[in-house]
Amino acid sequence: MGRQHQAVPEGSPRSTPYAAALKRAPLDGDTRRAYDSRVRTFLAWLEASGLDGDPLTDAHDRDFAIRDYKTHMKTVLRRASNTVNAHLTALDHFFTQRGLGPAVVRRDDAPKLAPHALDARQQKRYLRAVERRPLARDRAIGRLLSYSGVRIAELAALDDDDVPLSARKGKVIVRSGKGETSREIPLLDGTARTSITEWRTDRASWPGADTPALFLNRRGGRLSARAVDQLMDELATDADILDDAGALALSAHILRHTLATNLLRAGLDIVVAELLGHTRLDTTRRYTLTTHADLEDAVRHLPTDQ
Repeated sequence: MGRQHQAVPEGSPRSTPYAAALKRAPLDGDTRRAYDSRVRTFLAWLEASGLDGDPLTDAHDRDFAIRDYKTHMKTVLRRASNTVNAHLTALDHFFTQRGLGPAVVRRDDAPKLAPHALDARQQKRYLRAVERRPLARDRAIGRLLSYSGVRIAELAALDDDDVPLSARKGKVIVRSGKGETSREIPLLDGTARTSITEWRTDRASWPGADTPALFLNRRGGRLSARAVDQLMDELATDADILDDAGALALSAHILRHTLATNLLRAGLDIVVAELLGHTRLDTTRRYTLTTHADLEDAVRHLPTDQ
């Protein structure tokens, strides 16, 4: 038997560096929250497991611990393959931040389905909820996310001159971390351009109007990605966009998936990768996969005895 591992309770000094690393990581708010929750769940399991060794500092012990945890998720918690794989991805990030790198553990073959996107009725409810927002800023954010597909961090980083508009068209200039242009997204929807124009008029009276940031908070600083996440939760509640378990099912990431799905189903697959800033075509091809809605629609065509 090896040395007994040292327990790491939630909030302990050994887990604190990861919380700080998550804040700095180039991830959207939903991903940060998911990683944090999954890592905390793993650490709680690790504390109670009584495994030998120290999986948090030794790569060999890490691999055995992760494999045992994977078995626990599948056999005790009855988690689906996609869920298990998602937890393993979060733990890859956690152990990479600790300097050990990803664990050597095989992923399960999971059903290949397209990323979750809003259906047509949900999209209508979402846009109506956006229209009901009292702040011009929030209406502009809601429409910009819907019609540009920018990531939440990209939206928060936009400066005022990154969204030039004219009477008939506009564009969103997404920049890399070095300030160089990463890609340009045409913004042709009239309601989106009108919302941004209305926000700019309102923005002139806000604290921080003389700063570069396009979207401001009430104190005059740049609006944070976390604040945009909160706006998405409020819109999901207003539009009644929930998953099968009754949880809120709206985020900037889902709006991004929705835009990609709409474009691909309209036959515009060639431009999707460039619009969304995908570096690998495999990322774009995910949107051509079957969705749960497709499967349900197929099953409805089966003959019944009623």
